[in-house]
Amino acid sequence: MARDAPVIEAYGGGGFRLSGARHEGSVLILRDEPRSWPVGALSDLTMADFEPVLAAGASEVEFVLLGVGARNALPPRGVREGLQAAGIGLEFMDTPAAARLYNLLTSEGRRLAAALIAV
Repeated sequence: MARDAPVIEAYGGGGFRLSGARHEGSVLILRDEPRSWPVGALSDLTMADFEPVLAAGASEVEFVLLGVGARNALPPRGVREGLQAAGIGLEFMDTPAAARLYNLLTSEGRRLAAALIAV
């Protein structure tokens, strides 16, 4: 299947530029489709925020690349354990690093969801 993953061209100012279009706020990219993601801070994150990822399942999502904000920090235990129980991996880092890594991994054809908290 051909991929048409959006390219993260820029981040900051409370949003992202994805393939030429400005996206305000946090973003979840799943199945190469960006969507608004109502997470403003890592401390607010719950498993409910990953419902679309869980619905897609481990067959479509190898792992979640989580951009946790301006500085790297450990996601809440419930999120880490919930994704693990669903058979979906979790990689987390600061949002700028996650944005750069997302572009590399999608160019390699990896099946991932990117959950990026805006900085």
